[in-house]
Amino acid sequence: MNKYILPKNRAITVFLVFAFGYFLSCLLRAITATLSPVLTLEFNLLAADLGLLAGGYFFGFACMQIPLGYLLDKFGPKKIISIFLLIALIGTASFALSQTFSGLFISRILIGIGVSACLMAPLTGYRIWFANNMQQRANSWMLMIASLGFLSSTLPVQLLLPSFGWRAIFGGIAILILASIFLMLLFVPNWKHQEEFNAIKNSEQIGTLAEVWRSKFFISVIPMGLFNYGGLMAIQTLWAGPWMIRVAGYTPIESATGLFWINITMLFSFLIWGYFLPKINEIGFSATKILKLGLPVSFIIMFLIIILGNKAGALYLTLFILSSIFLSVTQPAVGLSFSSHLAGKALTSFNLLIFSGTFIMQWLIGLVIDYVKILGYSEVTGFKSAFSVFLFLSIVSYAFFINLNKKI
Repeated sequence: MNKYILPKNRAITVFLVFAFGYFLSCLLRAITATLSPVLTLEFNLLAADLGLLAGGYFFGFACMQIPLGYLLDKFGPKKIISIFLLIALIGTASFALSQTFSGLFISRILIGIGVSACLMAPLTGYRIWFANNMQQRANSWMLMIASLGFLSSTLPVQLLLPSFGWRAIFGGIAILILASIFLMLLFVPNWKHQEEFNAIKNSEQIGTLAEVWRSKFFISVIPMGLFNYGGLMAIQTLWAGPWMIRVAGYTPIESATGLFWINITMLFSFLIWGYFLPKINEIGFSATKILKLGLPVSFIIMFLIIILGNKAGALYLTLFILSSIFLSVTQPAVGLSFSSHLAGKALTSFNLLIFSGTFIMQWLIGLVIDYVKILGYSEVTGFKSAFSVFLFLSIVSYAFFINLNKKI
């Protein structure tokens, strides 16, 4: 498929429309961290239940990634994201009305399915509509929007809870999803490549999913997507809040405030990171080099968090998540390592890894916490043990990546 570049003003409009949808996706993703005390009390949840509930979003999200790649390549972002957001609308309304844990869990799965196109659709479109040297910047600024969504899920939600309750908050989000659908239909360009896709669908040019998964570079990032990236998302969107409350001794409002500052730090970090990434690439720092040199910093900080335990509050969690910003270069690097007609399949394949990993790590952390408590140890020891398992898996995954990319 031939690349065509949108005029600057049109590109900005398209970015903002996609950004609004992705903002809502990330708000829904992270809101369970803030609501965890309320939901735990109302539904009498164990740590594993809480991890499973939050992970339901990622389970639904992950299940759609492979079919989503085919759908985006064939039909384009506009049609697919509009249809999927309707499912998110149903899931969000259902969550607001649920009276049982199973109802909440099924609703979270529907939400995950529905918002599964909110990043992949724009990244697939950007691969065609934006210049190659803008791919890393567009990706980083979408992650800045993610931080804005995470930010909005913290202190603002905590402040709204006493007046409106969590059910009304979800009802309001459902209305915003409906507005997002209308904006997508109005402003996102039609997919002019569908005829070309149909013309080459039986040829070798279109490539296959197997071509993506056989790629050496893609193989090298599989464990890192599952455990490093997945674990990071699990902590940022769920376990950072409970750590601050149950380990560091924060109150719910202090925890929400801590999450607020974590995400506002990430928002500005991605803004700056996105601005400088094209310049960093120009001086010879590829995505692989950035990962090799930068990622070990996050391992050191996570080790300090585990050692310090109840002394490691919001500041240390912020430093850990900030030092993991280097992982953000992985996804666009995967997309750019394949031709444009494989962009949807490549990007959604890696997204499958991230969100499968997030589901696994959210649940695994909860299971380890509960298991250590069953053995008779304190909840603090449970959290430290769970984070130690995450750190071990992250280091092994990084070593695998280094081994397969020795010459780069």
